[in-house]
Amino acid sequence: GGMTYPVTGSTGDGYRMAKELGHTITELKPSLVAMTAKESTLYICKKLQGLTLKNIEITVYENEKKVYNDFGEMLFTHFGISGPIILSASAHLVRTKMNNAKIQIDLKPALSEEKLNDRILRDFDKYKNKEIKNALNDLLPQKLIPVIIELSDINPNKKVNEITKEERFKMIHNLKCLTIEIKGYRPIDEAIITSGGISIKEINPKTMESKLVENLYFAGEIIDVDAYTGGFNLQIAYSTGYTAGLNKG
Repeated sequence: GGMTYPVTGSTGDGYRMAKELGHTITELKPSLVAMTAKESTLYICKKLQGLTLKNIEITVYENEKKVYNDFGEMLFTHFGISGPIILSASAHLVRTKMNNAKIQIDLKPALSEEKLNDRILRDFDKYKNKEIKNALNDLLPQKLIPVIIELSDINPNKKVNEITKEERFKMIHNLKCLTIEIKGYRPIDEAIITSGGISIKEINPKTMESKLVENLYFAGEIIDVDAYTGGFNLQIAYSTGYTAGLNKG
């Protein structure tokens, strides 16, 4: 198949052999792969390393253009971000030039900014005599609290009843729009699948036979077809393999 997971024996030799036989090989890139963060926001990822966030929403931008949106689970790592929705996002970003790529994380997608403000005000009233660093446990995972406070330019030792309206609104913005600037993606041998491969224009879709070489059939990841995580790529392999097997010989 592809060039990913070489320990399984898939070294990408099929691409070389197909090219030698005259086939076009589209650009090979890692897909369904973890993303690396730029230095400007890498410190956030390192501070949150190991933290899994569930039921959050991400929006992916490239040059301020929205390219993907998803809801689910993600993970912070020492190099950037990973997890199911990040892997799916990578399938879109690797098809761009990765210019000014960023991922905005909505930590509270079920709440509008207005409702989130109301929720925070209730927590502030509950913990009005505590320092802000000890007043967000009902709202956020422990590991995330100091990061949000820092991004909001709030003194962590400040009492809750001393927090200004401007500071509270800035915190709300960070909760709804935590931004990680994307540098690139992890190496192809760490990716789940390979994006790119033998051009589908050179394969008969009804039989999977090469249009250039008689009795040569292709199946699976070697073909320039890929999909999201969740079994779709396995289904591509099964279906193309089955079709090729029925028609070969």
